[in-house]
Amino acid sequence: MLFLDEIGELGVDEQAMILRAIEDKRFLPVGSDKEVASDFQLIAGTNRDLGRAVAAGTFRDDLYARLNLWTFQLPGLAERREDIEPNLDYELDRHAEREGARVSFNKEARQRYLAYATGPDARWPGSFRDLAASVTRMATLSPKGRIDGACVDAEIARLTRLWSGQRDKEGDVLTGLLSPEALAEIDAFDRVQLAAVVQTRRSSRSLSEAGRALFAASRSRRSSANDADRLRKYLARFGLEWSAVAG
Repeated sequence: MLFLDEIGELGVDEQAMILRAIEDKRFLPVGSDKEVASDFQLIAGTNRDLGRAVAAGTFRDDLYARLNLWTFQLPGLAERREDIEPNLDYELDRHAEREGARVSFNKEARQRYLAYATGPDARWPGSFRDLAASVTRMATLSPKGRIDGACVDAEIARLTRLWSGQRDKEGDVLTGLLSPEALAEIDAFDRVQLAAVVQTRRSSRSLSEAGRALFAASRSRRSSANDADRLRKYLARFGLEWSAVAG
């Protein structure tokens, strides 16, 4: 069984070599002038859209046809936030194994970090790599092997600055959802609010989950709460449907 990660990064010459290895089960080892044979099953991973790469001419269509026999789409960390807490412990274990010293959170700091990490403001564009880097930074900078509230606050501030800058580069989240004419008719105040709703939707698995996140404070003061219906009606004010906001 051969697993090739980031196969979308291969150059055209390397793609030709992989294609021959798949089709003929033969390849030329590095530093050798004699081919060898190998019977293997191939699994390949990538975060690129290989279909688009084929259309753009940067990925061979014949290799793509070979790889695309079975395709599985794995959601990123932002779409599976229930995996953040167990992987927090896993990354601390990895750090202890690498550095030979155990680092842990105090209770309040752990709760603070998880509240941010699993909330709508945490984007995790780099998926689990981002989480691993975040935990490593806190573990490295923690005083006396204990990640405290100050350490967590500094990391949250760092991630917020980083992701805010990336969001600015990506442009207005409302672009593409509404026409320029429709956007021009929306007050700046409403645009900020609507953009926050869209971002929450894109980090939530369902209409109800997004509603709970957006109306967490006011829902506790109502005798009955239908957050999904409330959010649906809000989007309808701008001519938007839940499915159209997915991005």
